[in-house]
Amino acid sequence: MAAKHLVLVAGNIGAGKTSLVTKLGEQLGWRTGFETVETNPYLGKFYGDMRAWAFHLQVFLLAQRSQLHIEAHRHPSSAILDRSIYEDYYIFARALHSLGNLSAEDLDTYSRVYKLVITSLPKPDLLIMLKAPVSALLERIHSRGREMEAGITAEYLSLLDGYYDEWLHSFDVCPVLTISSGDLDYVNDPAHLASVIKTVEAKLSGRDELVFDE
Repeated sequence: MAAKHLVLVAGNIGAGKTSLVTKLGEQLGWRTGFETVETNPYLGKFYGDMRAWAFHLQVFLLAQRSQLHIEAHRHPSSAILDRSIYEDYYIFARALHSLGNLSAEDLDTYSRVYKLVITSLPKPDLLIMLKAPVSALLERIHSRGREMEAGITAEYLSLLDGYYDEWLHSFDVCPVLTISSGDLDYVNDPAHLASVIKTVEAKLSGRDELVFDE
């Protein structure tokens, strides 16, 4: 019987998380989990008034992501999730505070709730971190043309990148596999996808020598 794994995919906006989760789920027969924008009652309000709704949005996303995490862990097969719950605080809540959209009091309250939630969650087996240059992120964001992402700037993506670097430096919950997605096309190039799958399987098996095929 194949080993069961829980894999989380992290990365900046436009890094290719959803595409990778979809492809790995299809190729490996894993359960997939995605953030459901349609059922989020705060997202539209947040983009209309970020300061008024940032705390509500973050708490909702924390609850949604913790539920996905628990359901994925309980599922009989391996599972892979689009974005990790750990990013909610270490990346996005901190960025909201830095930009003045989340007060120090709200950040502290959110941090306390976040830590209580995290301690109750099973640990994942692997975190896949997707990295890409800000220019590539912006190009992908513009090409997919989502209205809610229209105001995303290079400066904001760079801010998030900085928080990602800080977070990964001290992240010790599970092994981390960093993949530079800027030059990879695992959506349209079968060879690239095969290399990613080979690398992920090697990391999950405990092998540390990870080399992409040419």
